[in-house]
Amino acid sequence: MTVSDQTSTHGVLLTDVAASKVKSLLDQEGRDDLRLRVGVQPGGCSGLIYQLYFDERTLDGDAVRDFAGVEVVVDRMSAPYLDGATIDFADTIEKQGFTIDNPNAGSSCACGDSFS
Repeated sequence: MTVSDQTSTHGVLLTDVAASKVKSLLDQEGRDDLRLRVGVQPGGCSGLIYQLYFDERTLDGDAVRDFAGVEVVVDRMSAPYLDGATIDFADTIEKQGFTIDNPNAGSSCACGDSFS
């Protein structure tokens, strides 16, 4: 039984470009037990900040969704804030990194790292 069979799913979307970048980063880590964990926590100038990191843990209440072999995990408290959010990866001369387009964000700070 996989982790996905034991938990619910969530409404976060991972683009093909972002999934490819996550796979590349996981290959560099050389571990097959890591998942991309996405969450929110209090902080930042707008009230909440995003968290994206690799995690081997599975917590009670986690929601898991697979994107072409990349498992994305969202904790139960963050799921309502992230429902419908899209994670992408930008690699341009102006910007490089993961971006989150979140329809639940009423406002965000100038840097785009926090929202309310």
